[in-house]
Amino acid sequence: MEFLVASAIGILTAGGIYLVLRLRTFPVILGISLLTYAVNVFLFTSGRLTIAGAPILRDGVTHYADPLPQALVLTAIVISFGMTAVVVMIGLGAFLGSNDDHVDDQPETETADAEGRS
Repeated sequence: MEFLVASAIGILTAGGIYLVLRLRTFPVILGISLLTYAVNVFLFTSGRLTIAGAPILRDGVTHYADPLPQALVLTAIVISFGMTAVVVMIGLGAFLGSNDDHVDDQPETETADAEGRS
């Protein structure tokens, strides 16, 4: 089970980094979301991967689940949802303002020369 979760974290991280390095706004937002999901799964697994584990220590319980990473992941989900909404609105405003969703902002002279209009 640990190998499966570690592979999922690696795939989410690799996909997130690939999308963050794209030149369009929407793939960058998806990449940031994938990276936050990878961090959330990593934090969740730091509290042990046990099935039906008790969240509190009691006498006779040998396998327990740490509730702190679960609380951190819950908080991170709420924060990442809010930040994703803010970034989407910023990206939408930038797209509506310039009719282009490129991440790198090129000066007008370079785009005019690249399109053949000098």
